[in-house]
This record gives sequence, C-alpha cells and structure tokens, in this order.
Amino acid sequence: MHAVFLDYKTVDAGDLDLESIRAVLPEIKVYPYSTEAEVLDRIQGIEVAIANKIEFDSKVFDYADKLRLICVTATGTNNIDLDSAEKAGVTICNIRDYCTESVTQHVLLSILSLSHSYFDYMHSIQRGEWQEGSGFSLLEHPIKELSGKKLGIVGFGVLGKGVAKAASILGMETLICESFNPDKPDGSLHRVGFDELLRESDVVSLHCPLTEETDDIFNDDAFEKMKSSAILINTARGGLVNDQALIKAIENKSIAGAAIDVLDQEPPDSDHPLMQKDYKNLIITPHIAWAARESRQRALDRIADNVEAFQRGKPINVVKPKAL
Repeated sequence: MHAVFLDYKTVDAGDLDLESIRAVLPEIKVYPYSTEAEVLDRIQGIEVAIANKIEFDSKVFDYADKLRLICVTATGTNNIDLDSAEKAGVTICNIRDYCTESVTQHVLLSILSLSHSYFDYMHSIQRGEWQEGSGFSLLEHPIKELSGKKLGIVGFGVLGKGVAKAASILGMETLICESFNPDKPDGSLHRVGFDELLRESDVVSLHCPLTEETDDIFNDDAFEKMKSSAILINTARGGLVNDQALIKAIENKSIAGAAIDVLDQEPPDSDHPLMQKDYKNLIITPHIAWAARESRQRALDRIADNVEAFQRGKPINVVKPKAL
C-alpha cells in the first residue's frame, strides 16, 4: 500500500525504531514535518496516511482521492474533520493506552513539585539563602503532605485511572467528576458533580477530551470555586483552561499553583498570554507528559498494529463521529 508519515519528527527525537511500521508498509515515505501545502501534495495517490498533529480538513480529503486509512499517533482526533472522513469513506484509527506510565509520572512530578515548593527551594539556594542562613534547614516556603488530600480527576479513562492508582499510594483520596458527555453512562462508578469536585479537591488533574462541553471549563467561575490551597494539573488539552482566567487565579492567589503541559496553541507564539511572565507557582512544560521514549516507541508499534489489522480487513481502534 502506498503510504506516508507526514510529521514523523513530532514523535521521534532520533531514539526510536520505525521497523514495525516498515514491516507492514515497506514503501512508506517518511517526512519530518509537512506544511499545509506539502500535505496536499504528499497525500495525492496515497492509501495510508500516518500523522500526529497534521490538520485533515475537507480540502485534504478532496485531494486525497485514493486515501483509505488515516492513523493518528495520538488518542485525540481534534485535528481531523471526521464528517469529511466519513463522507470520503476513509477509516480513522487512533492509539490508546500507550503513554499512561509517562503521563502518570508527569502528573505526580507536578503535584510533588508544587506541594513541596521544590523550585522555590532550588531558587533559594541559587540566591544563597541557605548558605547565608543560620539554621541547618531552610523553611522559607510551604511544604504540604499529600496523604489524606483529595485528588479530583476530570476524565476517568485509562489516564485518569492510572493517575488515581498512583496517587492512592501516596494516601490521596480520589474524587471522580461526572462525565461531560450526556450520552455516557456513569452507573458503574460513584462520581461527583463538577462544582462539588472544584470545592472539595486539593488537587485537580485533567484527563478529558476537548469538546464543545469541555471547552474553557476552567474559567473565572471555576477558579473562584476552588480552594485557595488547591493545585491544577493539565496534561489533557490546552483549550480546557482559559489562559486569562488562569493568570488571574494565579495572580489573585485564588489557587495555590498550576502545572500546565498543554496550551491552546502549540508551539505558542511569543505573545501568548502564558509566555509573558514567570510565576513561581505556575509550571509550564512543552507538551511532554506523554513523551517518555518507551511511550513514543509504543505509539509507533500501535500504529503498525492498526495498519496490519486494517490490511486484514478487521480494523481496530476505529474512531467514528458518532462515538465522540
């Protein structure tokens, strides 16, 4: 099958093995990145397209007259016009449960760094405060135990469950938010409403998709309902959190801190609101929660599994518009 990988370097930093994909697509053409114009050129005559963050709009499907399968090296498919894909008869497959360990590590790192004032103490040493002090221990910044604290999880899929399991080892109690999808049954789990979760949680960790229902759910109103001692962790989608509302909450001390791994624009422009000022209790990382080498290799291998299943006529991990 004629195939193309349109943005390979968004997955591989030079430390991965592409052989699992080459085994099922021997003639695949691999491009590090592709502009919008290059996508239209490279997609023509192609049956299988693999991509991470490439936008597939109706125009792409008009050009891709032979396209049969798109494999996304991610779980989310916000970058694909699913209605146009369905009309064009193109199967869309994503990958699932490939980076749970990596994301869980990142969430725990974020919680521990903020609750233990880790970076504040590093900066204190850099400023010579410990060296010039009188005591054996520097106690300038607050440190909180996590045992007995409540972790609110918004989005209790594979990632949310992984984070809950890890947090339980630290003695944290989990609160699970009600689904924002009105068609998704919640009967098997005890869940709490979003407002209750905001009021009760000491830490809130986001793992839900970005939909019409979840867009900007963390706005001024949401931050006002949170504890002033609470921490927000977002490793899901940037659009879940309103940037201006977050800045206001940090500056007004409506919350104790936040760790943000995803933005509404990636990479951000230099004038992005969150790039304008450093806050000691706001950690921003460049969308790396998922990016352990093992997770990225697993992503490629799962893509190979998707392609092979499609070739056998039994596709797996198929994303349908009605399922979103």
